[in-house]
Amino acid sequence: MARIIESTKGGTAFQRLLGHNEGILERWTKLGDMLEREGRLSSHLKEQVRRTLAQENGCEYCKAKGKPDPYTFNEKISVAVGFAEVFNKQKGNIPDSIFGVLSQHFTDEEISELIAYISFATASQYYGALMKLQAN
Repeated sequence: MARIIESTKGGTAFQRLLGHNEGILERWTKLGDMLEREGRLSSHLKEQVRRTLAQENGCEYCKAKGKPDPYTFNEKISVAVGFAEVFNKQKGNIPDSIFGVLSQHFTDEEISELIAYISFATASQYYGALMKLQAN
């Protein structure tokens, strides 16, 4: 059970916790929708990154959507997932050499999108963990 009672606003348990603050719910959901859709990076790549982050970020709700699926990885997904693993271990203290690896596989625009996505997904997962949001 979550630490607070779910509101009546929102389509998921996560959104109903945010729904106590409609402005936050609306903007968080819009940003999440924008970051999750196809952009410079594929939705599939981002989902594999999200799943990787979820394994360490303490949100049972987020982990319930599954582990990364390495059988669907290509080279870019492997590098992005590897970066997400380093991010989880280093908590933002990423050496320049790791960014050098990213630069070999991604454009600056793609790196910007990847870092924005990782930051947002991590914040969402921390929120779920802090609220003790459980999988259904």
